[in-house]
Amino acid sequence: MEPVFADFSITPAQLSNAVVAHHRCGIAPSHLALGAGGHIRLDFTVGEGEEVAEAVVRVTVLGAGAPMDVLLNGKALAEELAIPGDGGHSDPQVTVLSVPGELLAAGDNLLEIRNPEGAEGLLRLRAVTVDPAHDRERSERAMAARAAGRSVVTFTTEVRAPGSTAWQPASRLLFHIESIDSGERALPAHLSWRGTDGSEAAIGLRADLSGFLGHRTTAEGAVTEYRGSPADRWAYPEGAVGAPLHRFSTEEGHDGTWSPSGELRLLLDDGGAPVERVSWTDRRGTTASVVLGSADGPGPTEPAGEPRDITRTVVGIEASDEFDVVGEVAENLLGKSWSKWLANDETAELDFTLERPAAISVYRLTSANDAPERDPQDWELQGSHDGGHWTTVDSRTGERFRQRHETKEYSVASPASYARYRLSITCNHGSDQTQLSRVQFLAAEVPAARPTRSAADFTGYRAPRGGDPVGYRGTSVPGPWSDVPGREEGKEAGQALPQLLAGDLGDTARGLDDAARLIGKLAAYLKNS
Repeated sequence: MEPVFADFSITPAQLSNAVVAHHRCGIAPSHLALGAGGHIRLDFTVGEGEEVAEAVVRVTVLGAGAPMDVLLNGKALAEELAIPGDGGHSDPQVTVLSVPGELLAAGDNLLEIRNPEGAEGLLRLRAVTVDPAHDRERSERAMAARAAGRSVVTFTTEVRAPGSTAWQPASRLLFHIESIDSGERALPAHLSWRGTDGSEAAIGLRADLSGFLGHRTTAEGAVTEYRGSPADRWAYPEGAVGAPLHRFSTEEGHDGTWSPSGELRLLLDDGGAPVERVSWTDRRGTTASVVLGSADGPGPTEPAGEPRDITRTVVGIEASDEFDVVGEVAENLLGKSWSKWLANDETAELDFTLERPAAISVYRLTSANDAPERDPQDWELQGSHDGGHWTTVDSRTGERFRQRHETKEYSVASPASYARYRLSITCNHGSDQTQLSRVQFLAAEVPAARPTRSAADFTGYRAPRGGDPVGYRGTSVPGPWSDVPGREEGKEAGQALPQLLAGDLGDTARGLDDAARLIGKLAAYLKNS
């Protein structure tokens, strides 16, 4: 009997050996909500000749709610089964029902879960599995493995000051942590990190990644509660493109002897400063903590380069209003001519989508050709990862352009990388129309990293569940090619890898330890190419 599951905790639902139909149901991001009289029907197959003496049906719902009826091939397994009332509104509750083998048919079978007519409240269904009794967790394992494959995860987040009752939107959280040292994958259960600006956060994640709770401390020392709701999940590398992903060839240290331990992919972006320390515990109970950068301590700080104009990377622009009758539209803001954008309102919003996320450090606004009373006076520049939650990165009040076609430049105090930016104009100089001639965005050049004398690009420890901690260190994988399917195999990869790694040996190795490890990496790539 193949694993049977329907996982409604993510959208779209993940199914195995199952076809699902539903009636009077609402699709929520983390569950399927069955109203009174609503039901789902799950068709699954038992192979010809398979003998199942006993099976189990596992139904996972969110919190206490309406009772449920469960039927298999028209026979009742449970009627108006009350969901246990303990736990919070969002806590998963699991009900396990025994199924006599004679109720299963060779070929097609139909499992029904109903919220009875006239019932009060919703039945919030998270997942359903069917398994033979002798291996009752098989579908749970298959479902977890499927979910672990979608290991690039993003959450919409909120923060709340201690003592406050109001949650405020915060930057999205994106992460991907994958240690490729075995055939299994495990998602994190607990995660904490520290940014280069001194900010810190720690969170505990629900088993099905339907949310997290934790706390954050800003670089200034302000403490807040921190929570998140799932926004999207992808299979690597989708979702990680353009994000600050680190890839390392790793080693474990046992009694002074270091041995290869696979590859670590590490991505954590909370919309703030880059991370310098990350700690996590995965679902298998393995704990790890790593500090990025030089193992011998931080080197000299490189000054940021001169800002460069990245306006050309804007791939989309939307305005709350524009005067398209005479062509005075938002697209004109990206050109070099003296055309303009005009909105028939005293306030306006302009949304810009970039080709890839960037940290805007400077922006420029150019006044239009006439009517100074239409010039913006007060505004905010906001950034967003998802277009739903916005963070203010700069705000101005009482601004005035002294002449027509004047360009004024504004610096962002703490740039952070965003895929979308919004110019929200909240006041002009008295007109019922608002206009600009041009908007430009600039980002500071990131200087090339200097070769370091460190023995590793991260250092830390790792401990399996119930085991002793061991040393853990890693060297950055020198190149993006293994992110591209098929590039590790064949003549092309076999030619490119040795050349690049040989260059890495000559430029980076500064001691016998570095050289030995890099030669080991070269040998491993040659063996697999």
